Amino acid sequence: MKKKLASQVTATGEKRLLTAEDFMSKEEMKARKKAIKARNRRVRAKRAGRHARSRAGNIAIFVLLLAFAAFFMLPFVFTLMQAFKPAEELFRYPPRLIPRNPTIDNFIVLGQLTNSLWVPLSRYITNSVMVSVTGTLLHVIVASMGAFVLAKYKFPGSKTFFTIIVYSLLFTGSVTAMPSFIVMNKLNLINTPLAIIIPAIGGSFGLFLMKQFMEQIHPSIIESATIDGAGTFKIFTRIVMPSVKPAWLTLIIFTFQGLWNNSGGTYIYDEAWKMLPTVLSQITASGIARSGAAAAASVIMIIPPLLVFILTQSNVIETMAYSGIKE
Repeated sequence: MKKKLASQVTATGEKRLLTAEDFMSKEEMKARKKAIKARNRRVRAKRAGRHARSRAGNIAIFVLLLAFAAFFMLPFVFTLMQAFKPAEELFRYPPRLIPRNPTIDNFIVLGQLTNSLWVPLSRYITNSVMVSVTGTLLHVIVASMGAFVLAKYKFPGSKTFFTIIVYSLLFTGSVTAMPSFIVMNKLNLINTPLAIIIPAIGGSFGLFLMKQFMEQIHPSIIESATIDGAGTFKIFTRIVMPSVKPAWLTLIIFTFQGLWNNSGGTYIYDEAWKMLPTVLSQITASGIARSGAAAAASVIMIIPPLLVFILTQSNVIETMAYSGIKE
């Protein structure tokens, strides 16, 4: 029988449309309500299972990432703990991560050894800071300017020039050490900080990294700035460099770390211009008797690069992300 909807006058005098439920018997109404309740229970159970799986997945990912973080933090924690161990615990086997009787005697011994040097320790620290900061800033500036030209301007031989830069990444520092020494000697820069700074300025890794990021900037942005009257230098400083901020912050970390750990022993022989790593290695190179002082020196060498990373890590994480405009 075909059911038709009709109007019905309620007790209050209002009219309402009759629905399919008005034509059902009591048994049909009960069966319908049971079916609706069963369907609602299935939906709730499905949602609860989905949320439970989502929470379990999040917990599993968190535990996995925590395990990886602990694994990568272990060398740093071990080095830090070694610096605070007394002599009897340094040679204990099997070694313990946390010292039972922490002490600062290793740092006191290191200070006593540095006080016996001909040149004050502050001079070595000043040399390392000056070379690291100057070389890092100049390398970032020169690499960024060269990368901007290679990424956004086409000229004869640009592809060949970039290919040479890529191939230069294959050569390690030990391969280029002798040619670099000959060039620095011809320029009369041996025994000066410039012998370390100038090779760092011309590093090919920074140029390669900055070019790869600058290529992600859409040409329409630069064309719009040119139409608005912006010159090349203004485009470079106001548009390009802010857009690739994660890249040059990453470059700052790598360059600073490399220069800070550079002993400079190949180019510098004058005691007044030696770097901090060279002096610390000389102090702690007297066998196992100075293992504690060596551990303290390792902690001192770790601190500056670690501070640089902490100050820039929020932007460095963005290095893996690319953004731009699609036409």
